[in-house]
Amino acid sequence: MTLQTLIENLPANIVYLPPEAHKIEFTEVIAGDLMSDILVSQKDQYLLVTGLATEQAIRTADVSGAAAVLLANDKLPSLKMKELAEDCGIPLLATALPLYEACAAICKLMMFA
Repeated sequence: MTLQTLIENLPANIVYLPPEAHKIEFTEVIAGDLMSDILVSQKDQYLLVTGLATEQAIRTADVSGAAAVLLANDKLPSLKMKELAEDCGIPLLATALPLYEACAAICKLMMFA
């Protein structure tokens, strides 16, 4: 599924989207707030869904090879988080949906994409 599909159908708001990032594709989703749990995953080019609105989520995404980060639970990123996403070139999105509901909605989208 592409980020564009996610943005249009979730709904997800764009916090930061590098040029051409709407074409980025992901086939896996990892959700969680404990970044240590995310770091042990063996996935690449996945969507990180989290309620952790700090720079640590972006650092984790960068180190672990995430394609993008989606903030759930109506969380707004700090200015430092947004700046770090820009520096790392990691797309950052936000949704008002709770973490579980966001993952369920993404699953449905992926089944029909």
